Amino acid sequence: MFSATDSLIECVPNFSEGRNKQTIDAIAQSIIKTKDVKLLHIDIGFDANRTVFTFVGKPNAVADAAFNAICVAQQLIDMRMHKGAHPRMGACDVCPLIPFQNCTMNEAIELSYKLGKRIGNIGIPVYLYEQSAQNNFRNKLADIRKGEYEAIPEKLKDGNWKPDFGESVFNEKFGMMALGARNFLIAFNINLVTKDIAIAKAIAKKIRTIRNLNNESYLSILFQHVRAIGWYMDTYQCAQISTNIVDIHKSPIIDVFKAIQQIANDFGTSTNGSELVGLIPLNALQHSTYSIDEAIEYLGLNSIKPFDKEMNIIEYLLFK
Repeated sequence: MFSATDSLIECVPNFSEGRNKQTIDAIAQSIIKTKDVKLLHIDIGFDANRTVFTFVGKPNAVADAAFNAICVAQQLIDMRMHKGAHPRMGACDVCPLIPFQNCTMNEAIELSYKLGKRIGNIGIPVYLYEQSAQNNFRNKLADIRKGEYEAIPEKLKDGNWKPDFGESVFNEKFGMMALGARNFLIAFNINLVTKDIAIAKAIAKKIRTIRNLNNESYLSILFQHVRAIGWYMDTYQCAQISTNIVDIHKSPIIDVFKAIQQIANDFGTSTNGSELVGLIPLNALQHSTYSIDEAIEYLGLNSIKPFDKEMNIIEYLLFK
């Protein structure tokens, strides 16, 4: 479908629906029907009530597919009724654009501006984040999403939170969303041998505390690019540390896993494997100590659901 000379962008929109199969299927079909785009993966989270789609394609086609999917979400998802374990602020909560092949970050940023304008024109407040951010205090997703959906009415009254696209008008049904160009991110959840959400939250807080020290210690440097929260997943009957690794080179997944194992031990518990939400690039699993298969085994990526290299590593899916 694609060649080594094509300019390609990856898009990983997160939708606030993980329980209604018809809605999830409708969003998927809107992506599949878009020319010059390949839908690679759908990760459905029942407890999180959230579904992550991963697709790759030519830049303008990716923008079209994302817009089409967001339009479906605007029609079918009602945030007034939404409940789930994962923080959220909109029917499409966040829509990142990631340069994948023969595409620069600046090109991805420009594409986010064009897409954001289209989305804003259909009545959805859009906030640019990461590399696309227009304000330093709005470049992190967690800052934009603080207070979640319920905080939107008050946030929109604050001039500092005027949307980058769309009006400062509360869209009760949709909420609001973040959009931007960024580097590869790994959504990586580590299973704890406990059901105690208080322990999970304490471990996540410890990770954030170490990161915010911003000193030259090994863990502070390692955690600079790790975002962590603790939650309980009823489906898996365990608490988890849910992380986003926003720089896979400076915070290698295996090193992050090892460090969190030690912190869990300090809190009187241990880890029992992990899961990936969405896909992972091949180089994120490459490590000086482990082969790819050994890395998968060490991380316990098969512990709660099957991990298939052919289906979960981006390069295997895209170019096989």
